Amino acid sequence: MMNENVKTIMTTDLITVKPTTKLSSVRKIFMSHKIHHLPVMDNGKLVGLVTTYDMWKNEIAPSNYATQEVSSVMTTSLAKIGPRDKIGTAAELFLDNRFHALPVVNEHDHLVGIVTSFDILLYQFKKAYPNPILYKNLYEKNQVNLTPA
Repeated sequence: MMNENVKTIMTTDLITVKPTTKLSSVRKIFMSHKIHHLPVMDNGKLVGLVTTYDMWKNEIAPSNYATQEVSSVMTTSLAKIGPRDKIGTAAELFLDNRFHALPVVNEHDHLVGIVTSFDILLYQFKKAYPNPILYKNLYEKNQVNLTPA
């Protein structure tokens, strides 16, 4: 059931930040886009991932976000996955490592997307409930297409 490729559920319209981006900007992105993970790029290369959890665990006061850079809190040791890897592989990595986002990179190690635990949850939910009532607006708003390719 989770044998489809990650590329069928990954987000490809990515928002990225630089290591020098201030945390105040990151916070605005998180809030305005309702996301929790941002790839960190430097000269076109993926160098890290910054999350809402990173901001919390480093105990940086919001009053200091304007002076703190992403590089001071981002995670640089990243697990990555390929677009042809299976959704089940991503789920296993999430369960085994207890993180919630994986950068998706191609064979040249270029960032092509991101997959989150929420993407997998939504994928499974859509399989079980193809005609949701309560969450219909979420599917339409995000234009989620979870039909296997």
